[in-house]
Amino acid sequence: MILVTTPTGDIGSRVLAKLLEAKEDVRVIARSSSKLSDDVKGAVDVVVGSHADEAVICKALYGVDAVFWLPPGSPTDANAHAGYVEFSEAFVRALPTSGVKNVVGVSALGRGWEKPAGLVSASLAMDETIANTGVAYRALACASLMDNQLRQLAPIRAAGTFYAPHPSDLKLPHVAKSDVADVAVGLLTSRDWRGFEDVPLLGPEDITFEEMGRVMSNVLGREITFQSMPIEQFEGVMRSIGASKGMVHDYASMMIAKNEGMDHMLPDAPRTNTPTTFRQWCEDELKPALFDG
Repeated sequence: MILVTTPTGDIGSRVLAKLLEAKEDVRVIARSSSKLSDDVKGAVDVVVGSHADEAVICKALYGVDAVFWLPPGSPTDANAHAGYVEFSEAFVRALPTSGVKNVVGVSALGRGWEKPAGLVSASLAMDETIANTGVAYRALACASLMDNQLRQLAPIRAAGTFYAPHPSDLKLPHVAKSDVADVAVGLLTSRDWRGFEDVPLLGPEDITFEEMGRVMSNVLGREITFQSMPIEQFEGVMRSIGASKGMVHDYASMMIAKNEGMDHMLPDAPRTNTPTTFRQWCEDELKPALFDG
């Protein structure tokens, strides 16, 4: 039995679908079963509630061999530590007395970065608490997600512009959520691994935001330009969508760390495990969302 958290989220739903395709026995934790399709509800065991709740997680772990772990990470959390480390506390307490042998969690690049990095620092601290239980743990150390551009459908559609608090010529690794899900499913179904390791997920290439704009333009058939924003403007945008003071600070800290080189700490890491290019992602994800949404 494999337990999947966030089964209606963008990564969790992909993991769930692929596990069902592989004919695995799956249990999910969902705040509301109404968000699951009838086909899914008929194919999985559903535990209703939050996976931060001790009673819920203990019930869900019964009879489970492996777990896909992903806190929801809301901008309204008090701060990133609350959203990742504190959210995972009940799970961490329950693991040693459970039958779980393998856990796959979604994390971030940046282990060994010595400066504060907000959400990344919290994700890495969460990894440590899970690994310290003695369970075999693989932390999917993700680069920036290509799919984050879907949050900017409105300005892309209306003005042909997308924004980020990064220099336009900064090359960064980017990975598609579909590739993250594929790697997670491979680990969850093999389970022939032990110990604690990061699994770097960098995408096939580094790309600047100017280059991303040119790729978008080519795929969408209209000019799309990138506009760099000061970090203070980014913080204002986060406040405008209801992010807490702590999360505004932690999002900004993460972006600053990326600008200073945090995502380039693993220059020799393999990149064949995440083959989706930004162009392919635009064809598969951005174009349909822009024109069908």
